[in-house]
Amino acid sequence: MKQAIKFLTILPLLLFPVLLLAHGVSDADQEILSGGGLPAYIYVGAKHMVTGYDHLLFLAGVIFYLSGFRDIVRFITVFTIGHCITLISATYLGIRADEHLVDAVIALSVLYKGFENLGGFEKLFKKSSPNLLLMVFVFGLIHGFGLSTRLQSFDLGAEQFLLKIISFNVGVELGQVLALIPIVFIITRWQSQKSYKAFYKAANYYLIIAGVLLFAYQMYGYFYPH
Repeated sequence: MKQAIKFLTILPLLLFPVLLLAHGVSDADQEILSGGGLPAYIYVGAKHMVTGYDHLLFLAGVIFYLSGFRDIVRFITVFTIGHCITLISATYLGIRADEHLVDAVIALSVLYKGFENLGGFEKLFKKSSPNLLLMVFVFGLIHGFGLSTRLQSFDLGAEQFLLKIISFNVGVELGQVLALIPIVFIITRWQSQKSYKAFYKAANYYLIIAGVLLFAYQMYGYFYPH
């Protein structure tokens, strides 16, 4: 079991360069959207969320903090409402920001969740952490804005504009559900094991490390664009 924990701790670091390449927009996706109609937007939205490692890392951090399935559904729903608001509204209104800066803030949300899960506020600041439900909603808004910047990187055209945005959003929700099923299963099943405490600690330290690395990567991309 100890070897499994060590492997799970090292594996994300080994996959980090691959993950960076997986998350984004591509010419292939643009071709799919151009010729596939509304179902294509659902597909690309789902694909984007499944490869959206920064979004999923944050959600994994939220799930680590929760103990009951009802709480998991409640918090994921709040996060979903938050990112739906900004994804749809920002895209429809054409509100944009540099994608590297938005993704840098999303990286900080990953760092924040790992720090909170490890009791960072109590240990470092001698105070309780902010209301988790509120913070999940706020970060949901930010993550949704990040999804919007990705969607606006495509040529959406003028026809059925709102329906395309909604279809992409539906795909995001489907992708989120598909990606979260194994994450929730692994975490909730592991909670009953003796090794869970070590796994919890190692995984949340990884969230902090991943947040720092992702933040540095995005800031490098902002100051030194390709």
